[in-house]
Amino acid sequence: MTAEVLDSVEEFDVVIIGAGISGIGAAANFRRELPDKSLAVLEARDNIGGTWDLFRYPGIRSDSDLHTFGYDFKPWRHEVAIADAPLIREYLREAVEENELDHVLKLRHRVISAEWSSADSRWTLTVQTPDPATGETRTKTIHAGWVFAATGYYRYDQGFSPEFPGQDDFEGQIVHPQHWPEDLDYSGKKVVVIGSGATAITLAPAMTTGPGAARHVTMLQRTPTYVMALPRIDRIALALTKLFGEKRGYAVTRFKNIWVDRAVVKGLRTFPKAGRALIRRENIKRLPKGFDVDKHFNPPYDPWDQRLCLAPDGDFFDAIKEGRTSVVTDTVARFSRRGIVLSSGEELEADVIVTATGLNLRLFDGMPITVDGRRIDIADALCYRGMLLSGLPNWAMAIGYTTSSWTLKVSLMCRYFVDLVRHMDARGYDTVVPIAPSETNRRPVMDLQAGYAKRGEKFLPKQGPSAPWRMAMSYPEDAKALRGPVVDENLEFGVGRSAGRRPGGKRATRV
Repeated sequence: MTAEVLDSVEEFDVVIIGAGISGIGAAANFRRELPDKSLAVLEARDNIGGTWDLFRYPGIRSDSDLHTFGYDFKPWRHEVAIADAPLIREYLREAVEENELDHVLKLRHRVISAEWSSADSRWTLTVQTPDPATGETRTKTIHAGWVFAATGYYRYDQGFSPEFPGQDDFEGQIVHPQHWPEDLDYSGKKVVVIGSGATAITLAPAMTTGPGAARHVTMLQRTPTYVMALPRIDRIALALTKLFGEKRGYAVTRFKNIWVDRAVVKGLRTFPKAGRALIRRENIKRLPKGFDVDKHFNPPYDPWDQRLCLAPDGDFFDAIKEGRTSVVTDTVARFSRRGIVLSSGEELEADVIVTATGLNLRLFDGMPITVDGRRIDIADALCYRGMLLSGLPNWAMAIGYTTSSWTLKVSLMCRYFVDLVRHMDARGYDTVVPIAPSETNRRPVMDLQAGYAKRGEKFLPKQGPSAPWRMAMSYPEDAKALRGPVVDENLEFGVGRSAGRRPGGKRATRV
């Protein structure tokens, strides 16, 4: 492939990077609330959907109910509340169509760098896209007054897959869930899934049901995870929809689920011993008599120090009870020709090994970002209200909750973004940047002890000890903060030096 620089330059008021659930939701909000702003959504892949289009492993689904994971402006109409990826992709396609986003979507547009000019008060994005006629990679320039980065926080091109001793000796197939082969045939085969997170707990039952099912799946975990069963269909939601109608029923269900979810998380974190006992009791009810619950389902950490995993309708427990799936808690000594040799000396035979070992974290696809010629290290930035970054003008990011539905936070971010842009327009400003306190205690932006969070700390921005520099993981707390006053003393507003002097405009004003 050869790179060719196009002569044309496109200009937009707002550019959204990423057409996953965050980017599409943001685009719909901005189209409705900021109709006078020109908008583009740049997506590197050839389809919308982000995570829900990239991951194609069996059974992939949401770990959150779709009444909160869905958008506040678009009711979830399917009776299944814990939905598989195909239903989520269909929901996103409907959102694009209903909000007339087709003409602002630019697929196969990968942003490879971003440069801010204070003189011009705009971002210059360098974008690679294939030529429609030849397929050759071309490079073009897009200017933007604002960038809203809806890229998520993990690498799309590479999952976390540690090197295991003897890996080349294994005569079967090794697969990572992030790059699931379309033609993988595991029917009648023995499968070992390495991992104990949401992906592994989804794969184990999914690979042992339906046509082409595996003979047996063993989930090999180094450390147990908290797993809870939850109904796939929310009967209360169906009753509320029938009683109040589609829109009002959805709104009431959403309100109910937000507060129920918040109460569960807060309760488990406030009373971890009681929470651990409750989860253990529920696990015992669903597992075979005599199953070693304390070995395989009793983590060494408290509930919600890491994500709690969900088993819709108890499918994971049913697979164990029926003998289709087994759980082994041990560590890998090495791979062998026939499978995996454990530290205990036991050998697990396998035809297919799935390394559900996690994600590699990376913000903004790892692109270089410069401000007036100075390269920005995102890891040095401090998060402001969970969405703006210190030292980075006119740049917002969408990072959702880790202990609740991701999209809940994104919807609040969009409201604040709209209010901030309107505030700037009303006062003649075209630049805003958060200024971090000179001295503050900084800590990782993700309050989780999970391996992927710990590995990724050095790539992510930091948070401070208190608002507005603290990354809240509570919808009620964020709702109060992001619906409150738009500006405070931490924001600096200005007008670009080359922009015609607007009435009342100022170069730099702390509010």
